[in-house]
Order: sequence, then structure tokens, then C-alpha cells
Amino acid sequence: MKRYLRGFAAAGSLFLAMFTAEVACAQKQGGILKMYSPDSPASMSIHEEATVFAEGPMMGVFNNLVIYDQHVPQSSLQSIVPDLATAWVWSEDGTEVTFPLREGVTWHDGRPFTAKDVQCTFEMLTGKSSEKLRVNPRKAWYANLDSLTTNGDYEVTFHLKRPRPAFLALLASGFSPVYPCHVPPRDMRSHPIGTGPFKFVEFKPNEYIKLTRNLEYWKKGRPYLDGIEYTIIRNLSTAVLGFVAGKFDMTFSYRQPRSASGDGAELGPPSVHRYHHRGTGDIGGVMQPTSAALWGMPPEMLNKLPGYDPDMPKNRAEARQIMHTLGYSPDNRLKIKVTARDTPYYRDPAVILIDQLKQVYVDGELEPVDTTNFFPKMMRKDYSVGLNLQGAGDPDQTLPLLYGCSSEFNRNNYCNPEVEELIGRQSSEADQEKRKQLVWQIERKLAEDDARPIIFYSRDGTCRQPHVKGLTLMVNSIFNGWRMEDVWLDK
Repeated sequence: MKRYLRGFAAAGSLFLAMFTAEVACAQKQGGILKMYSPDSPASMSIHEEATVFAEGPMMGVFNNLVIYDQHVPQSSLQSIVPDLATAWVWSEDGTEVTFPLREGVTWHDGRPFTAKDVQCTFEMLTGKSSEKLRVNPRKAWYANLDSLTTNGDYEVTFHLKRPRPAFLALLASGFSPVYPCHVPPRDMRSHPIGTGPFKFVEFKPNEYIKLTRNLEYWKKGRPYLDGIEYTIIRNLSTAVLGFVAGKFDMTFSYRQPRSASGDGAELGPPSVHRYHHRGTGDIGGVMQPTSAALWGMPPEMLNKLPGYDPDMPKNRAEARQIMHTLGYSPDNRLKIKVTARDTPYYRDPAVILIDQLKQVYVDGELEPVDTTNFFPKMMRKDYSVGLNLQGAGDPDQTLPLLYGCSSEFNRNNYCNPEVEELIGRQSSEADQEKRKQLVWQIERKLAEDDARPIIFYSRDGTCRQPHVKGLTLMVNSIFNGWRMEDVWLDK
């Protein structure tokens, strides 16, 4: 009987191998994937940009030490796989993680990749190197990183100030590529050099971004595409009409209207929240709603938070009463400017916000700002009411960045020592259920403090022509699924 089972398993393995080989043969090399991008970023440097419109196209130019598996829809610690690292090993006390590195990898200019590049990258991100980033939006991610040491050319160790089990979640983000030591940050803004499946060709602001296949990519047989072209089209209707006419192979990932339908239309759960008020759409707190995420509060718990009561007339009556106590009324209205990035994804929720505010004696005037100026304006805190979008992810990606007292991304100067302490505690907690309870405590405190009110979570989607194959959409991040090395065109 045992011999029979072994033989059956061997036959099954042979069948699986034949099936896998057949699938692999079906994947075709060649072709240019044509997409549109809804906005023109300030630069091509992922480490200096806060927008997916730069990070998305450039993710295929780079590699990380580790990456979220590009075929697993839900990004989590369990879906992280090696990339430039071949493995990782934690110390017993959880304060050190060592990565053996992949040998034989070269940068797009032919220089060899070594441990020194990893060290340079993270010393730059922590502000310890002589080379400085113009802006460093995610510096708060690495506040717990004490130092990084190398052991020869192909091993690095990260030394943490305290245990941080989710540290890998930061390294796996699409915002965490390894940069080359020999290329200064200023050059990475206009002509980035990576080790990834695609080489940067050209960025013409307000027109296009072009990538070409890296023929020397260390992962043999990848990428399948000859290149990717992103045409920058700010008008969403024009872009969708272009897709319908066959000008584009797919629409910009995760950013399509909820009404998208037909062949190749793929809707996803909400992964981006809009700040500063509530309107229509999926309701959630700082962490993504439970429809796709790991950390969102259950609705029955969320509804008990200040500002989240589903009784809208009651909420508005209470808000009007508060405004009355401050001296405002239908005849004496508060006038403000609502600053938003000048793209439909920001302007539309800003209009919803302004409409909602009218009901509580607040007259808002929309102030649209070009992308190249919007993020610097937010960093300077040069606004009275600002509407922003933020992708959700692991709590260690979201909470220190938006609510940490020393974070450059903390754009409304919120600082609460109690929340700061809770952020540290959840970061050090290895048990996911215990960590979740700490995250929910933070959610409650942020709601009580009115730290950064959420309007809604959008429903996102992507439309693609039937010939676009090999793409997996991630349901809880707009930032992690852009490597594109497995995408191919069945033409």
C-alpha cells in the first residue's frame, strides 16, 4: 500500500511538472505594455517621492532585499519572499536580522551589486550618510534602526534598538528599493539606476515614462515584456476612452471608477483612505476596513468611536451645536480653503468634503495644487484644511509615519505621548492578535483626539485587455504590486 502511494505521488508530481511546463511555454516574450498614468510626478526617485505615480512605474526598475510575493493578493508578513537577499535569520532576542545576499547581480550600468549598496541605502534613509535626500518621507520607518553592518560583499545585518517583528514589512514595501552606492541621489531623480527587470529610458514630465527590458536581469527568463510605456493623461475620461479605443493595454492599476465593468475589469476592496471628513464610500479608521485587511476594526466596534456613529442626522446636529458654541450659525459661517492635489482622485473627495461642511456652517473653497507643489506644501504645513490620500498597510508602515511625533510625514503636527507609546508597543509585539488589540487602542485614541478624520475608503479597480496576462492585483496596498516581471501579452 505504501509503495502504491509513493508511486501515485510520483505520477502526480510528473503530471504537475508537465502541466507547469505547459503553462510556462504558454507565456510569450515580447511586446510593449501600454498604460496611462493619471499624474506627472516630481521625480523618478522612489525614496524621495510620496506618490504611486512615481513609485509604481519605478518599482520595476529596482529590487528590494525582500518583497511581497507578487502573486499573493493580500500583502502580509506571511507573503514576504527573498529578492536581493536569499534568506533572512533573526537573532534570538529579535534585535538583529541578517540577510545573505544574491551574488552575480549587476546594476543597469554594469557595476556589481554588493552589501555596500544596502548599507549606503539605509544609512541614507536614516540620515547617517554624507549623501542626503532632498526629502525623506519615510525616515520615521527606520527610527528603530540603530546600525547596519556588512560581512564581506554578500551579507548584511540590521541592528535594531528594540525587537520589531514587522520590520520585514517595511523592507518588502514597494517604497523600499536598494539604491546603488556609486550614483548620487540627485542623479536618481532624473535617471534612476537599478537592478530590476526593467531599465529606465526616459521621463518627459506631463507626457510619458518609458522603461525597457533588462536583458541582463539576474532572474533568468524575466521579464517577459520588452518594455512598459506610461502615457500621462490627467483627464480620467480621456484616459478611459483611450483604453476603450484600444490605445492602452490596461488602465492605471487600482485607480478605476467603481462602475468599471466588462472583460478584464477587476474591482478590489478599498485600500486608500481620504482624510479630514466622512462622506460616501466604505467607512474605516486609520487602518483599512476588514473587507480585505488584517488590522481594521470590526464595524460594530468602529461605529462606537467618536464621529463614526452611523446616524448621520444625529452627527450633524451635534456638529451644528458645537459650531453654535463657537459663535457660528447660518448667518455667520466659517470660511476656509480646502487644499487638494490637482487630480480627480483628490479633487472629487475634496468636493464631497466641501459639500458636507456646508451642512455645519462651514464654507470651503477648493484650492487645487499641482503635484510637484502639493507634497512640499503639505510638508511645510502650508494649509488650513488639507485633503490627502494615504494607502493602508501594516501598522508599522502606517502608524509611525502618520502619527509619530518626529515623522516628516506627520503633516498636521499631531503628537500624543500615549499614542507614541502604544505605537512602540504594537511594533514590538510578536503575537498578531495581541498586536491587533494594541492597534485598536490606537484607533480609539486617534478618533477621540480627532487626529486625522477619514472621509471614506475608495473602491478601486483595474481594467485590462484580455491579452494582458500574469498580473495579480493586491487588495490591501496600491504600492506593492508593480514589479511587472511576470506580466506578458498574449498577442
